[in-house]
Amino acid sequence: MEPLVDTLIEDARWDAFGLDDLAGKAAAATLEALGLPAAGFVISLLGCDDARIAELNADFRGKSQPTNVLSWPAEERAAEGEGEAPDLPRPGPEGMPEELGDIAIAWETCEREAAEQGKSVHDHVTHLLVHGTLHLLGYDHIRDGDAALMEGTEIRILEHMGLTNPYE
Repeated sequence: MEPLVDTLIEDARWDAFGLDDLAGKAAAATLEALGLPAAGFVISLLGCDDARIAELNADFRGKSQPTNVLSWPAEERAAEGEGEAPDLPRPGPEGMPEELGDIAIAWETCEREAAEQGKSVHDHVTHLLVHGTLHLLGYDHIRDGDAALMEGTEIRILEHMGLTNPYE
């Protein structure tokens, strides 16, 4: 069973793309890889454009340009020690899933980056959704050891989904 992804589409290109379905699959694969039951969690997702994500990036990160994906964990779960796995959440009971947080993803930036990297938009967005879900679970890439853990986890999850290493 896939986790409940509560999706709000502000840019119709995401509807045609099938963002909601892809997000459910990416989140489920991420949770499964970490030994968590997908049914015990909920994620809020915003499918938007570059203008909207630039506003969010300015409001929350002080950077007034668009980015590919942003995430806001519902709870701080990061490990204290560099390179250590975060403290994973417990699933909510049946009918009351644990809120992991919010993710926003921007169409134009994702499309441009995929073209620049010579990969499909589907594969790139899948990677970014796995990446965003890991952020909600306490993974980060600010410190070198944390980045190595997060990237290794992403690679393993994407490989399980039949996708190649996005860092090569």
